[in-house]
Amino acid sequence: MAKPLQIEVHNPNGKYRVISTKPMPGTRWINLLIEQNCRLEICTQKKTILSVEDILALIGDKCDGVIGQLTEDWGETLFSALSRAGGKAFSNMAVGYNNVDVNAATKYGVAVGNTPGVLTETTAELAASLSLAAARRIVEADEYMRAGLYEGWLPHLFVGNLLKGQTVGVIGAGRIGSAYARMMVEGFKMNLIYYDLYQATRLEKFITAYGNFLKANGEEPVTWKRATSMDEVLREADVISLHPILDKTTYHLVNKERLSKMKKEAILINCSRGPVIDEVALVEHLKANPMFRVGLDVFEDEPYMKPGLAEMKNAVIVPHIASASKWTREGMATLAALNVLGKIKGYPVWSNPNSVEVFLDEKSPPPAACPSIVNSKAIGLPVSKL
Repeated sequence: MAKPLQIEVHNPNGKYRVISTKPMPGTRWINLLIEQNCRLEICTQKKTILSVEDILALIGDKCDGVIGQLTEDWGETLFSALSRAGGKAFSNMAVGYNNVDVNAATKYGVAVGNTPGVLTETTAELAASLSLAAARRIVEADEYMRAGLYEGWLPHLFVGNLLKGQTVGVIGAGRIGSAYARMMVEGFKMNLIYYDLYQATRLEKFITAYGNFLKANGEEPVTWKRATSMDEVLREADVISLHPILDKTTYHLVNKERLSKMKKEAILINCSRGPVIDEVALVEHLKANPMFRVGLDVFEDEPYMKPGLAEMKNAVIVPHIASASKWTREGMATLAALNVLGKIKGYPVWSNPNSVEVFLDEKSPPPAACPSIVNSKAIGLPVSKL
């Protein structure tokens, strides 16, 4: 018999049994559950990714809801078990839910929550950070210093790219893509070219106004352009950041052919979803084009990288930390907990899952609503009138 998983129990006599498959940042989410008569069990097992069998053991014979992670495989097996245990809700502590079979959850009447509306600025900031790190070769220079190789200033030592006056390209100008574009335009006076199926009117108006401000103060105005194709962005931009959703149409959106369309000294940033890039093709392109640089927060076969990527000096790679600011991660934990709690208590669904500040205000109790349930219509949940 397998050894039982280690758990930490809060409010052992609570009426509703809620499982969290991982410890999460902050304490507010814990207190919110306890205050509503939940027995909270947090899995503290020293294991990065829990297996389906592990989670089945956690669910047991009675479980009202589970807070899970995007590394877990939530499909038919887990949702059927959760339903048998009386479970009503599951929430990812993430905005994405590619790890969740929503149809299976719906089949068993389980609400699936996610945590949008809290990651926009922090994800855009990381994309901007990777852009700077790649452009100015910061990671290479840091390693050089730590290795004791620096003997004095040299004219050609770690020469990188100037961003001011260059063109930043954005593929997918939704909330995160637009926030990133604004940072790069306003922060470094870059011009923008973007591609999106929908016009980013607010972003266009912002850049137009900022350009007029610069012109009025005797500076070169910034410009924007909405591309008619993704390839147009790839050809014209000096820095390109990817912000699409992941579906069948965006799998390997950036492949060998599209990499070849980019400038030889371009910078490619991905903080969206790993499979948007053909990572094998990317490694080959990095080898063949040493002045081409990339900044990656996500990977095609996470947590693994394709062979050769780790050895590329022209790649800046970080372990899926786009949302890893204290405020954001604590907010994600709170939203995930409130999704589960709300379904258990029979609350309606919040009308705008991208406007969740009211749930994060620690000075006031959160509204009696589920912040974001992706299958709310399919399982017939009402919408809050608050």
